[in-house]
Amino acid sequence: MDKSKPMTVVLIEDDVGDCINFKDCANRRSDISFVGMTDSAEEGLKLVQSRLPEAVILDLQLARGSGSGIQFLEMLNKTNLTFRPIVMVTSTNQSRIVNDRIEELGADWYFCKKQRDYSEDFVFDTLLSLRRHLRAGKRTNRTIENVMIESPEERQTRIYKRIDAELDLIGVRAKYKGRTYLREGIFLQICAEKKTVSVIEQIAVKNKNAYNTISTVMQTAINDAWGNSAPEELLEHYTARISIKAGTPTPSDFIHYYADKIRNSI
Repeated sequence: MDKSKPMTVVLIEDDVGDCINFKDCANRRSDISFVGMTDSAEEGLKLVQSRLPEAVILDLQLARGSGSGIQFLEMLNKTNLTFRPIVMVTSTNQSRIVNDRIEELGADWYFCKKQRDYSEDFVFDTLLSLRRHLRAGKRTNRTIENVMIESPEERQTRIYKRIDAELDLIGVRAKYKGRTYLREGIFLQICAEKKTVSVIEQIAVKNKNAYNTISTVMQTAINDAWGNSAPEELLEHYTARISIKAGTPTPSDFIHYYADKIRNSI
């Protein structure tokens, strides 16, 4: 695990005290980063769709909020996500029927808040352990009735969907050919085992074009996004440093940023 990359988490919890405890605990750690909090199942789904967190900590009842943890899981299963986060359910409810239902709906782990060793640190440590397990190549496509090993083709499709979601978030428009090249470059960089020829060079050779031409087309798509998207959205979703003089990332920097970002969450 790359310890320089904190695990991104959304918290769906209606108890103010629990929210404060989770936030304080995360602030003491360098391996957890909250990217959203809410007490609503519906708003929680919107956060997952927009922030693409690696994990969700989900309170089951949301009695003081809106909806329920079960409602959130049902909505999550109906949503065509490019990347499904790890879902950690927390609750004081110890009903076997409830536990069976959340398992059917695809929750990855369940913590009873009343158990003796329950703590925010314990929840975070368990999430990080699951993250390491998934990065070790044991990630599967989950279904309600069975577990199916992900094929190389399915993995490729999932990665491309995740790339598309990231490009959509910052407004890289499909009308520009550069988006296609950036998309392919990010995928090639994610899958690269050895640093030999740059991915831009690979794309240039594949398309029988000059390196500078491919790079210029990519830069045009990037410049369009930076010129037309809301600044707050760009700052939220693209956090790498950008040259003040240039004002936008270079194609190479752009590709490496998203390759690292996506590789660390798949």
